Amino acid sequence: MTGLKRGDGAGRVLFFDCFSGLCGDMIVSALLDLGVPFTLMEEAAAMLPIGGYRLRHDREMRGSFKVSRFHVDMDARHSDHHHHRRFADIRQLILDAKLPSGTTDRSIRIFETLAQAEAIVHGTAVDDVHFHEVGAVDSIVDIVCAAAAMDYLGCEVACGPIPLGCGFIETQHGRMPLPAPATLQILKGVPVEGTSVRAELTTPTGAAIVRTLTASFGPIPAMMPSAIGFGAGTRTLPDAPGILRVVLGTPVASPRAPASHVVIEANIDDMTGELAAHAMETILNAGALDVWCETIQMKKGRPALKICMLAADSDLERMGGLLLSQTSTIGLRWYGVNRMEMARSVSQVDTPFGPVRVKRAVWPGGVSNAAVEFEDCRRLAEKTGVPLKEIYAVAQGLAQPCGADDPRREKP
Repeated sequence: MTGLKRGDGAGRVLFFDCFSGLCGDMIVSALLDLGVPFTLMEEAAAMLPIGGYRLRHDREMRGSFKVSRFHVDMDARHSDHHHHRRFADIRQLILDAKLPSGTTDRSIRIFETLAQAEAIVHGTAVDDVHFHEVGAVDSIVDIVCAAAAMDYLGCEVACGPIPLGCGFIETQHGRMPLPAPATLQILKGVPVEGTSVRAELTTPTGAAIVRTLTASFGPIPAMMPSAIGFGAGTRTLPDAPGILRVVLGTPVASPRAPASHVVIEANIDDMTGELAAHAMETILNAGALDVWCETIQMKKGRPALKICMLAADSDLERMGGLLLSQTSTIGLRWYGVNRMEMARSVSQVDTPFGPVRVKRAVWPGGVSNAAVEFEDCRRLAEKTGVPLKEIYAVAQGLAQPCGADDPRREKP
C-alpha cells in the first residue's frame, strides 16, 4: 500500500476487478488499500449531520490475501442505525454537510441511481422512495466515503463484469430473490455474470456506486499499473472470498484494444426541429455521454438532420433502441471508438457578485482547462442586474490557475 496524493488519479484509469461481487464497505476498503488516506474518510464522515458511530480501518488475512477492512462501528444504544429515510431527506442531509462539491455531486448521484431503481421496483415517486437498509448510517457513510475517495483521485473508472448470486434474502420489504430487484434494475445495460453462489454477492449500494461512477464496462483496459488495492467486505464464502481488487494505471495505446464506446447515428429527413430537440434531450437524460445534430443533404436534394450520440459500448442496444423509438428513422449506424479525457473536478470561486462553480480539467504534465458554470453567471446577472458578459469574464479570470498564496485561489 502506497500513499496517494489528491489528484494522483488525473489522466489515469481505476479498474474495478469485482470477481467476488460489490458492496459499499468492500469498495471503500479497496480504495484505502490502494492508497487513499483514511483521514479523508474521517473528515468526510465527520461533516455528515449524523452520529452514533465511529470509523475504523485495519488489515487482515482473507485466505492468502492481505486485505484492508473499513468498518463503521455503530453505538448499540444509537437508534439512528436503522432509521428509514426518504431520498429527499438523504439528499438534503448530504447538502447540509457542506462537503467538497465533487464529493457532494457524486454522493447525490449515487443515491439518485438507487432511488430511481427503487422507484421503478416499488412503483413510487423518486423523492418519496424510502430507504431501509440503504438509509442506515453505515450505508450512507460508505457511499459518501466512496464518493470522497473518487473525488480525491480524480480518475476515470472502468469495471469488469459484475457477478451476481442466487437464492433469496430477507429484507425490510420481505423475502426477495437474488439478485435483489433494485440491484438488477441498477445494472441494466451493464455486463453481469450469473453464479451458483447462494448469497448476495452484489448489493444495491455496491451496484449504484459503480454504475454511477464508471465510464466503461468490460475487460481490464490497456494500462500500465501503478497501484493495486485489495478490500474485503463483511462476508466470506467458500466460492466467493468477498474481496475486491482495484487497479490504478496509466492508459497505454493498444491497436488491439476493444472499443470502449460507440457512436450511434441516423440520417432523418422527415422530422421537425421541435421533435428532434426533444429526442436529443431524452437521449441525453437516458445516459448518453454526448448528443449532437448535424445539418446534411440527402438524396434528391432533401435537407435533413443527422442525430448522433456517444455512449458506452455496453449501452449500444439500449441507446440504439432509444434513438429508433424517439425519432422517425427506420435504421441507424454505429461504430466503435475509444476516447481520451482529462480528469475533471468541480470547485468554486467567489466573485464580487456571488459564488460561481468552476469545472476544471487536468492532464498529466501540467495541462489544465477551467470553465465557469454559465448557469451560475446567468443567475447572478438576473439577481444583480450586472451584464452577464461582465460577470462571466470576472469569474473566468478568477478561475485561471494561480499560486497557493494567491487570494483568487479556488475554494474546494
